Amino acid sequence: MATWGLIVEMTVGTGERKHMEASVLAQVEGSREEALAELGEWIGRYTPEHPRSPKRTRVFRTADGFLLVVDGAWQTFSSRFTVAELVKDSAAPQPSPSLVPSPEEAAPPPAAPPEDAAPAPSGPAVDRYADGVPVKPAWLGRTDLP
Repeated sequence: MATWGLIVEMTVGTGERKHMEASVLAQVEGSREEALAELGEWIGRYTPEHPRSPKRTRVFRTADGFLLVVDGAWQTFSSRFTVAELVKDSAAPQPSPSLVPSPEEAAPPPAAPPEDAAPAPSGPAVDRYADGVPVKPAWLGRTDLP
């Protein structure tokens, strides 16, 4: 299963010092479509730093995410929200060799639920900080990463 980064590139500063900066909002494990849905939820909660007095706000859908364009009294500011697959993380914690089970120790796949069982929830419950970032990263404990 892939890990997706929810990334925002936003305009910061004003005048001649106006430039773009990127930051990772969260990481999502699952399909690209699930990551795009999560990113769509971030758009509704996101409040850009500039402009201080927005006159008009527009959200555009792109192939990889969204583009938020906010017109201010004097200048226009933008924020690009992108879904990108995490390929490498130099700061990812390395699992302890004693914690990584060998293929023989790996648990067998779970049996199919009975037909009369209630449907499973859409996804596992994840503990999150107040800003929405998971407490435990989705990639922690994965054995398929280098």
